[in-house]
Amino acid sequence: MALLSVNNLSKQERGNYVIHDVSFVQEPLQKIAITGETGSGKTTLLKMIAGLVQPDEGTVLFENIRVKGPLEKLIPGHAGIAILSQHFELRNNYRVEEELESKNLLTEEEANRIYAVCRINHLLKRKTDQLSGGERQRIVLARLLTTRPRLLLLDEPFSNLDAVHKSIIKSVLAEISSELHISCILVSHDAPDVLSWADHILVMQAGQIIQQGTPLTIYRQPVNEYCAGLFGEYNLLAGDCKKIFTGSSTLLIENKQLMIRPEFIHISRSANEETVSGTVQTLHFWGSYYLLDVLAGNQLLRIQVNNNHYLPGEEINLSVSPADMWWL
Repeated sequence: MALLSVNNLSKQERGNYVIHDVSFVQEPLQKIAITGETGSGKTTLLKMIAGLVQPDEGTVLFENIRVKGPLEKLIPGHAGIAILSQHFELRNNYRVEEELESKNLLTEEEANRIYAVCRINHLLKRKTDQLSGGERQRIVLARLLTTRPRLLLLDEPFSNLDAVHKSIIKSVLAEISSELHISCILVSHDAPDVLSWADHILVMQAGQIIQQGTPLTIYRQPVNEYCAGLFGEYNLLAGDCKKIFTGSSTLLIENKQLMIRPEFIHISRSANEETVSGTVQTLHFWGSYYLLDVLAGNQLLRIQVNNNHYLPGEEINLSVSPADMWWL
């Protein structure tokens, strides 16, 4: 039996759809990420799943029972679903342990396990106004987990975090699934953050799901340029430029553009029948890798490399496997 079933969900504001005919299913312990540009409806969808926003149409079934909206309940929300909002709050001038006890439904042993998973054991005696933003977020998360949710909804958990705290919260979320066996849905507009975490990704645009699938499928086989751009750099070849890597072969598809991710273009020092020549234009440093801008014919290509052994004006040879090309 599915843990969560979202069926034909719609919501209008001022006569415009913010969510339109959204459907998907979540299996127990499946990690789902919802991504899309700002304003695509991600947060509204999350709040409808949590029972905090009333749908105009459609239903949300949690453990095969309909989730009631705020117009149907005196106190909105569902006891089995917890949501970590972007705008979480802690009471000021309380010790962390006091704040955590206010919602706790667990034994001391169970609570201590959650505190360990959330990396907050060392913060329990500290006052709530003595915490960093990342520490406050993990304490609110621990407080939610002590209410025994079976589904945890996370709204932009990586936003406004520095690299250190983002790394910590990623580890925490991984253990919530693997150690605590709690199912999760995560919303993020920073799509690359979800690729290594999610089992299944929903891509939203203008209130609708326009693609869903595994991270590998979404990254390598996007349905359009919007989906391609959400997940990183890409090259798009149209017109005669498509023949750079396909020539006159049967690979050519009329009225389609050829998409190639930068890491799938390979560089060779020697030419052969499977390579095309290009001229290095610029080199960009991105920490763990470099991006080359290379002019091949009339097409400017972006290529990912691991070193800076290339100079502007240098002639290089390029190749791409047919399996690494995708038509949009």
